[in-house]
Amino acid sequence: MDIVADIIFVILSYLIGSISTGFVIAKYIYKIDLKSVGSGNIGATNVMRALGKKMGILTLIGDALKGLIPTLFAVLYQPFPINQPLVFFCALAAFLGHLFPFYLKFKGGKGVATALGIAVILYPLQTLLCAIVFFIVVLKTRIVSIGSILAALSLPIFVSFKAQSGYMLALAIIISILIVIKHKDNIHRLLEGKENKLNW
Repeated sequence: MDIVADIIFVILSYLIGSISTGFVIAKYIYKIDLKSVGSGNIGATNVMRALGKKMGILTLIGDALKGLIPTLFAVLYQPFPINQPLVFFCALAAFLGHLFPFYLKFKGGKGVATALGIAVILYPLQTLLCAIVFFIVVLKTRIVSIGSILAALSLPIFVSFKAQSGYMLALAIIISILIVIKHKDNIHRLLEGKENKLNW
């Protein structure tokens, strides 16, 4: 019965992760197809450019909660260390749901906000360090994608210094790699000197 329950939790985690905050806000409140606006991405940065800072922040919070809620549930459902496999698969499923939502033909966001929600629960100190990396890079370059990529690459490095288990380190590595892969278009634009910069 526990295995069946665990499988159900993992599936629910994916379904929660697949809810696109930005897509829902743009389509049902503003009647806009977010995929045809700006970079075409459904994440907070594109929402901010298309719909303003408030909607961008709301998208960021919503996408972070998609990672936080399933992960927190898995952490509380079973005591450590029994819960490690369930935490790993629920967190990963929520993250993959954001990256590959089935109702958007598996074309989702880049995963930074959802990873943030997961990391706040599992790696609070390392998340703070990654946030520092992100803000320093963005303040220096005014390019969100560089900050996101370097923060993602920093996560498994920071986690490796104080990893509770192989599961938690593996999760950090997988999240980091997938975030970088999802930023491949940004990387191409960076190499060409065409990546968008923040205006402030």
